[in-house]
Amino acid sequence: MPTEEAAEGGHDLRHHGDAEVRDDGSKLTDLAVNVRADTPPAWLLDRLAASLPSLAAYPDGRAARAAVAARHGLPVERVLLTAGAAEAFVLIARALEVRWPVVVHPQFTEPEAALRDAGHTVGRVLLREEDGFRLDTAAVPEDADLVVIGNPTNPTSVLHPAGTLAELARPGRVLVVDEAFMDAVPGERETLAGRTDVPGLVVLRSLTKTWGLAGLRIGYVLAGPETIARLERAQPLWPVSTPALAAAEACVSSQALAEAAHAARRIAKDREHLVAGLREFACTDGLRVVEPAEGSFVLVRLPRAAGVRRVLRDLGFAVRRGDTFPGLGDEWLRIAVRDRTTVNRFLQALDRAMTVSGDGGKGGTAIVPPRQPPPHGPPPPGPRPEPPRASSPA
Repeated sequence: MPTEEAAEGGHDLRHHGDAEVRDDGSKLTDLAVNVRADTPPAWLLDRLAASLPSLAAYPDGRAARAAVAARHGLPVERVLLTAGAAEAFVLIARALEVRWPVVVHPQFTEPEAALRDAGHTVGRVLLREEDGFRLDTAAVPEDADLVVIGNPTNPTSVLHPAGTLAELARPGRVLVVDEAFMDAVPGERETLAGRTDVPGLVVLRSLTKTWGLAGLRIGYVLAGPETIARLERAQPLWPVSTPALAAAEACVSSQALAEAAHAARRIAKDREHLVAGLREFACTDGLRVVEPAEGSFVLVRLPRAAGVRRVLRDLGFAVRRGDTFPGLGDEWLRIAVRDRTTVNRFLQALDRAMTVSGDGGKGGTAIVPPRQPPPHGPPPPGPRPEPPRASSPA
């Protein structure tokens, strides 16, 4: 689990899943972006529409901030509303006095990009495939005064134990835990949101993934009052729009939390179906799924991934390339969890793409008979090949 100084090149830290479905990808079935399908729900759209007559007034975030605080059992002084979690990463990079920040990879690349843009020299802890991309706290340098990690982690879908993450905390260190996908985990087990006993803890939450609000930009920070005050001073005036504030208040209501909990259970079942289908490619095609997956997406390693991804586009599906994540290479793909009907269509397309890419793209896709995905849950247990060792990180 090596630590390295982040190089200027080698990975496109600004590449995100939405790039896969822009322009000519707008008509593809989207398995590249980790936003829950069929959102926002009608009741949330109604709440947003009801906020529009108030646009002449400047935004007032007090009610939304109080609602978020109540949702986590915290005083309002421990809550900061932001224009998505991405703004929070920028605020952390610019407002906090940091000497040696370290980012645990593979994970969402925006925290490192924001730190580098703010002039910081960034260290990396690279989690290894052979360890299941799980964290060894001893790999984090003792002198790091800011540590960033995702939970569950994008793109590996690994859910780290809350106790393990809490071990990273110590006086004089800021521990940033990105929980953008935690509400997709049934019961939100392993969350640190609401904890006040972990020194230096900063938890980031996003409302864009579960509720389909990526275009609205709304998230929040949970941290100690002094940290919140520093971050708030770095924000521009009125950073969160009135509709986004309405969304924040609505999405932490009891109705919304019940709906999110139901969605998390459904995602878990749909993910099990996707993983079971992907396992069918293990012995014959060398595909490996990172397990156990706990998020609304899965990470897979497969031969000829770049070619497979291109053929999948021709067949109408967009998936996320993995080579822009430090610690991964061009043999990795991230796949968003969708409903069973969509997953079945995708698995058939993947079967064709694996065959076509293996033939060098000759012969067309129509003549390749699709493999039928398993209709119910995972296949019976059987021998699995030894997973390949990860290549050395750049």
